[in-house]
Amino acid sequence: ERSKVELLHMLLWLLVLCQKQPVRARRKVLALSIKLLPSCGSSTMSVWLSAAAGLAILAFAYIRAFCPYFSDDCAYMLRSLKLGIRVTKYRKSKPFYSILDCFLDAAKRQPTKTFILFEGRSFSYGEADLQSNKVARALQAEARLKEGDTVALFLPNEPSFVWTWLGLAKLGCPAALLNFNIRSKSLLHCFSCCGAKVLIAAPELLDAVEEVLPTLRDQGIRVFLLSDRCSVEGITALSDKIAEASDRPLPPELRANIHIRSTALYIYTSGTTGLPKAAVVTHERVWAASFVQASSGTTADDIFYINLPLYHSAGFLIGMAGGIERGLTLVLRKKFSASQFWDDCRKYNVTVMQYIGETLRYLCNMPKKENEKNHKVRIAIGNGVRSDVIYKCLDVNDNGSMYAPYLILPLDSGLYC
Repeated sequence: ERSKVELLHMLLWLLVLCQKQPVRARRKVLALSIKLLPSCGSSTMSVWLSAAAGLAILAFAYIRAFCPYFSDDCAYMLRSLKLGIRVTKYRKSKPFYSILDCFLDAAKRQPTKTFILFEGRSFSYGEADLQSNKVARALQAEARLKEGDTVALFLPNEPSFVWTWLGLAKLGCPAALLNFNIRSKSLLHCFSCCGAKVLIAAPELLDAVEEVLPTLRDQGIRVFLLSDRCSVEGITALSDKIAEASDRPLPPELRANIHIRSTALYIYTSGTTGLPKAAVVTHERVWAASFVQASSGTTADDIFYINLPLYHSAGFLIGMAGGIERGLTLVLRKKFSASQFWDDCRKYNVTVMQYIGETLRYLCNMPKKENEKNHKVRIAIGNGVRSDVIYKCLDVNDNGSMYAPYLILPLDSGLYC
């Protein structure tokens, strides 16, 4: 019996020493230990103490062998609990602390830190803050906007989208995020859904705006173009007014009546089963969605790659708002490109990527390259991906390097898409 106890001791120490070994090896040692433990019974205190210690180590080893991500799950739940407490705190706080206030705090704390990287250009938190002040003052003067007025944004993925929205938020105005691919009837329908009386469009979308301009005019909707000049009657150029506006901070009193239940955004469905439908997004939901990044383990040191459209809830709420909540750097791309994806990740040292199911599949189907694993991406955040796509995109070794595949994929094991 003594020899069995000594053998059990050896196996238990072996379990401790081989925790970094493949799961299969740990499971074999664990099985031998469990099989040997019942035969080591004795009335002596030392054996009982050994059995107690052995059970504790076996329990630990069992969790490591059969639930390798148990500690990660516990950390995720703890982070989620802390974030839930924050939402409760914001719900009760007066004055209300919004995601805009979070941005303003970040701009004060780290004004020179890069906020957005876009097509080789860099914009700091301080620059975005000043530019959004200019946008807000220009719109206040030209469109006579006041708290509660809804403004529709018909813009592609570019930095001006971000500070135009920030400027509207500083005025207390909800934004309706229009899909820049919609035209004619669908475009007009989106206005009726949100009740917007102002439209801000990009120059490249002028043709789409002109198509519905007579109806917009009849409905009393004012149209502004982010351009220095515009020759179309009924459309006002806005960029020159923004350039001339003051960049002084706007008083918080302009948005004094905003609270956590107030409407922050209108985000539209894709319209695949009919006309697009507007989803009302309150400030509470903005906070909740922005916490996805925090619960995933991203930090202020990460660089987040947004290749999804900002009119999409994933791109705007999880990507941009989540990045503001973390105080990190955002890499913004106009349009998803499977062929340029990993080149962008290498160029900008991206550490966190975002996907929806189809984009991940496109990446997996791209021809393999020699330098495909030469990147710093450690987390992918998204949803709607099939299990077979996950296994294509992850080098699944004996450690089973996958965690919560519906939402978060740690990519430490190497993504080879």
